[in-house]
Amino acid sequence: MINGTRVPKNHIRVETYGTIDELNAHIALLKALIVNEIQKKELSEIEENLFIIQTHLAIDPEKECALKIPDIEKINAGNLEKNIDQMNEKLPPITSFISLSGSVFTAQCHIARCVCRRAERRLVALLNESFVHSSILLYINRLSDYLFVLARYVAKEVN
Repeated sequence: MINGTRVPKNHIRVETYGTIDELNAHIALLKALIVNEIQKKELSEIEENLFIIQTHLAIDPEKECALKIPDIEKINAGNLEKNIDQMNEKLPPITSFISLSGSVFTAQCHIARCVCRRAERRLVALLNESFVHSSILLYINRLSDYLFVLARYVAKEVN
């Protein structure tokens, strides 16, 4: 870990920040695929927030850390909520199950959403044995909803 604690590769903390890292790679692919500059900026902010989350998860909370760590208070699910609301205003209500097919972008949104949900499950498991800042779990929860709505929004824009 960042501050010198040694744990096995399959430790829940390593599993958790590894899953967040995987999620961030999927977000990077979404950012490479999207042409809308507003959403590209949103995805860049998400990448930065996920990096901050990874950093905090890679620190043993029981030990001092000599490195300057990004401020966890920068993680704000409110921006995700605002973006979700703005996209939902332009979408029809959901009346049936949503097909995960469509464009490469929408399919990638759903892959990222599934990885995000796995990260959330890992965070909940980590909570059982260690402190996790509450803003992290809230952010990951809202991020999966953002990715779902983004997939619907882009699918509507394309059609």
